[in-house]
Amino acid sequence: MSAVDSVKSLKRTPFWAQIALGLVFGVVLGFIAKEYSVDWLTETLTQIGTIFVQLLKLAVPPLVFTAILVSVVNLRNVNNAARLAAQTLLWFLITSLIAVGIGITIGLVTNPGDGFKAPTDKLKAPTTNGDWLDFITGIVPTNIVKSFSEVNVLQIVFLAVVVGAATLSVGAKAEPIIKGAEIILEVVQKALWWVIKLSPLGTLGLIGKSVATYGWDLVKPLGTFTVDIYVGCAIVLFVVYPLLLALVGKVNPLHYYKGAWPAIQLAFVSRSSVGTMPVTQKVTERLGVPKDYASFAVPFGATTKMDGCAAIYPAIAAIFVSEVYGVSLGIKEYLLIAFVSVIGSAATAGLTGAIIMLTLTLSTVGLPLEGVALLLAIDPILDMMRTAVNVAGQVVVPLIVSAREGTLDLEKYNNPRDLEAPDEPEDTPRVPLQKTDDREPVTV
Repeated sequence: MSAVDSVKSLKRTPFWAQIALGLVFGVVLGFIAKEYSVDWLTETLTQIGTIFVQLLKLAVPPLVFTAILVSVVNLRNVNNAARLAAQTLLWFLITSLIAVGIGITIGLVTNPGDGFKAPTDKLKAPTTNGDWLDFITGIVPTNIVKSFSEVNVLQIVFLAVVVGAATLSVGAKAEPIIKGAEIILEVVQKALWWVIKLSPLGTLGLIGKSVATYGWDLVKPLGTFTVDIYVGCAIVLFVVYPLLLALVGKVNPLHYYKGAWPAIQLAFVSRSSVGTMPVTQKVTERLGVPKDYASFAVPFGATTKMDGCAAIYPAIAAIFVSEVYGVSLGIKEYLLIAFVSVIGSAATAGLTGAIIMLTLTLSTVGLPLEGVALLLAIDPILDMMRTAVNVAGQVVVPLIVSAREGTLDLEKYNNPRDLEAPDEPEDTPRVPLQKTDDREPVTV
């Protein structure tokens, strides 16, 4: 088989299968590198994963700024925009409270840190401070260039919301700004699609590096904690979300999984809600959510809606750290954990990892920040499932709101288009081909 034929065959392979192959090969190569001390293989896997994540992060500042700005100005095209925004925030709050409640319950039942013996005297606190004063004052940037160069997503979101609101107030004279932001957003999304197509290779590197570096020896002492996170996330993903869709949205949850799965699986391997955002928005629209509303809800959710990273994870982690250090938590502390999870979720910033959110939670309830160091080694393993739940929730909320408002296209929802591989964004001009039957024209 020629190289050209091999490439064509790969393109015909479903995207989920490509990612699965990357996952399998990554585990195998990581195991080989770990067991046989193949340093060059470990380094190669590390570099592949690092480059893939760097490519995702490279697009984050312009993507977040333009996406949020455009989403704010697009509210002018949405009927009952204020009502939809309020409903979106309300369901963000409700689902976050449910998720943090599940996290606290699991932590109290399993006692993940009970009997754990760690060399805590050698642990160092993280350099990132997560106290409330830093969090609140850190929202407002002092240097716009620094906000973008350091990829401070929270500050970028603040700037985008302010600029979007100002643009709306200026009116027609600001139309060139809106048009320019839409063009930049389209260009960034186009470039990001190219990066997303590298996900199978990125998966190989990221998974392989984790196996080669950490191995099972490090995971075993933290096995209960790891299982707790995955069980908590699975309950939210496969129990809470479908129940909300069925009972509140009055729709069949099975169609949701069929339509949203490409975004969920990409989030699992990329560990980035923002990096997954173009896919998330596409599947949300394909499930019948109006485009104008989806263009607001999805970007906003990608930076603030974090049921995995900001609710389940910090709740269980706080209980774990309290047990390791022998600190008792009471009702007051558990209420504070719930409050932090709901209000502080934007601090996770939609990027890989949830260290800032964890330090914010620990400092709020008076737990030692040194406890973060206990969890850093297995954070990549945990972050995959956390991010998958984040993105799943970012699709669920717009569906619930649209269904309750009567704007959900049930024909689309009940017959979601397959998204086997990430292709070009929906706004990209396409050339219609000749119809061959009664279905819609095939486009390229």
